[in-house]
Amino acid sequence: MKSLLLFTMIAFLSLGLSTGCNKKKKSTTVKVTVIDTAGKVVVGALVRVYANVSESTVDDEQTTDYKGEAFFSYDDIFQLGQANVAILDVDCSYGGDTGSGVIKVESEQENAITITL
Repeated sequence: MKSLLLFTMIAFLSLGLSTGCNKKKKSTTVKVTVIDTAGKVVVGALVRVYANVSESTVDDEQTTDYKGEAFFSYDDIFQLGQANVAILDVDCSYGGDTGSGVIKVESEQENAITITL
C-alpha cells in the first residue's frame, strides 16, 4: 500500500513538473497604422519594416488594409525564454507622401506604431 501511494505521488509530481516546463510561446507582432495629416486612415499605403543593419534578415513589406493597418509577424526571430528586443525602422508611402518612424519590438507582444504621412 505504501509503495502504491509513493508511486502515485511520484507520478503526479512528474506530471506537474513536465506540464510546467511546456510554456507556450506567444506571438510577436507589429501593427503599423498609417494616417494622413487630417487623422484619417490611409488604405493601400506601402509599409516597410526593416532593421537598419547590414547583417539583418528583417526587411518586410505589406500594404495597409481597409483600417489603414499592416501586420507583421516576427515569431521566427525571437527565442522562447530570452529577453528579446529589436529596434526596427518603419517607412510608409502613398501617392507621393511619405512618413517614417522607429519601433521597439518586444518578444511575445503586439507592438504598435502609428505613422503620419
